[in-house]
Amino acid sequence: MPRTSIRNKLIVLLLCITIIPFGISIFVTYIQTKGTVTDQLVNENRNLLSQGKANIEEYLKELNRSNLSLYSHEEFFRYIRNGEQDDDFQSINLVRNVLQTLLYSDEYIERVYISFSKSRQIVSVSKESTIVFSNNRNNLEDDFYRKVENSPFKMYIEPTHLQQKDKALINIKNPKKVFTIHRALVDFPTNNVLAYISLEVSPEKIVQLSKTLYNNKTESFYIFTPEGDRILSSNNKKEKWMDKVLKSKLENGTFDWKDHDFNGKIIYDKVASTAGGWILVKKLSYSQLYESAFIVAKISIVFGLIGLILVILSTLYVSNKITYPIRILLKNIDEIEKGHMEVKFTTLGNDEIGMLGQRFKEMVGKINELINREYKLKLENKTNELKALQSQVNPHFLYNALQSIGTEALKSNAPQVYTSVTHLSKIMRYSMNMNEEMVPLIKEINHSKAYLLLQKQRFGQQFEFEIDLDPSIANCFVPKMIIQPLLENYFKHGFENRNEVGRIKISCNKKEKHLIINIADNGTGMSKEKLEEVNRYLKEEVEDRGNIGLKNVYVRIKLYYHGNATLQLEDLESGGISVTMILPIDTESG
Repeated sequence: MPRTSIRNKLIVLLLCITIIPFGISIFVTYIQTKGTVTDQLVNENRNLLSQGKANIEEYLKELNRSNLSLYSHEEFFRYIRNGEQDDDFQSINLVRNVLQTLLYSDEYIERVYISFSKSRQIVSVSKESTIVFSNNRNNLEDDFYRKVENSPFKMYIEPTHLQQKDKALINIKNPKKVFTIHRALVDFPTNNVLAYISLEVSPEKIVQLSKTLYNNKTESFYIFTPEGDRILSSNNKKEKWMDKVLKSKLENGTFDWKDHDFNGKIIYDKVASTAGGWILVKKLSYSQLYESAFIVAKISIVFGLIGLILVILSTLYVSNKITYPIRILLKNIDEIEKGHMEVKFTTLGNDEIGMLGQRFKEMVGKINELINREYKLKLENKTNELKALQSQVNPHFLYNALQSIGTEALKSNAPQVYTSVTHLSKIMRYSMNMNEEMVPLIKEINHSKAYLLLQKQRFGQQFEFEIDLDPSIANCFVPKMIIQPLLENYFKHGFENRNEVGRIKISCNKKEKHLIINIADNGTGMSKEKLEEVNRYLKEEVEDRGNIGLKNVYVRIKLYYHGNATLQLEDLESGGISVTMILPIDTESG
């Protein structure tokens, strides 16, 4: 239907009247909703993060209070003030009881150990072992203790790590992931550090408290120390926005961030310095923030589409009522131009268009009457003559006859005759099928193989053949009957005058985007002059009745592949001819 038709103009007009107002309404609604929803979601997440911070801060302070409770234990404090001079059973029992009290004060504490300043001795208690003494405190522990001393609160929280990692303590068979709270035990009023008490705590409680703060499927959440070491993280990749959070002096805040991995808002809140100063961070992508606005926009779009569909249906109904008779008349005119001389409507109404349709029917009827008198009668006579000729050599009759001959051959104990008849039947069926012009390469090879097997039965030990087919190109399409004529040329021109057993080899391979089909024999070959004559015959319109099959193959592959295929002849030094066809690969041919 032309673009300038009345129906198309009517449809375009009504669609524009509908789409433009709906589109503007949806756009304005989306812009207004997006800003409001974004601010609301950011405030909700800030409040959620603040509540989570309070819970984590309270838990860390509770763990710290466990350490501070040692100051009220006078007997234990007297022991560490004396510099561990009392190593009797009673003193060891005292240390074990104090450490075990700390160990079982919280279900998530995995180990407690104390390191004495003067002797550098470490005493450790865990849920997997009894009290253990060690005199080999390593440099890594000294680094942590220096951070404790430099802290105004005499406390430092070591980031998550595996138990026993780089520590000169007992080995644990199945180390767990923990974070460690180190605190200095100070002798007042001298402010001398007597020892360091350390609690290794499983982060499971922190994980549980954090689960309510974010959706692990759509949001990212982080907890890290003031130094930037991760306590809990959605991923382990270093991200540039972390530097901005670490340098911020504000207790909490929100800022926009955009890079190749993320585009959205980052919300952060800091735990009190007395509880370790951890920083809680939550990332909210704009796609998530605008989700509610998208939903509102989608609802508007749905209603808009419903209205649009109603308009389209109304438009189609009105346009059909007005333009239907005209379209029917135009369609019948197109069919008449194509030679289909038949009117496919009864009436187009009683108006002017209906009268025009009636006159059109009468005109076509008169034209058909004239055609039937002259052209159609002659055409039917020719068709009948063709059918009569075809019935004389019916392919099905030949197939059935060959099958009957093969069956009689088997009954007469002549399997070679049956094999020959079978191969001949395959060849006839393949060559007589006029419905295929392009066939899979494997079908062409099978046809050629049947032909060579017949020749093998004919010449016996005097003839051998070989077929080499790359399986990856078996289903590539090629023009039908391009190999067998080349094989026939060998038996016509090169087989009789040989001095040894006749041999022929078919090779089918792939090189880049081309099929390489090569047929090589050990026949008599050609002289240089004869080879030049044949090549000239292929490329020019020169008659050479001896190479009709070769010419036919050359012309057909040129036509099928629009001149992009080649056929090359080469005289082999060992005797014989090599024919090579280079065809573009065609895996889906109509």
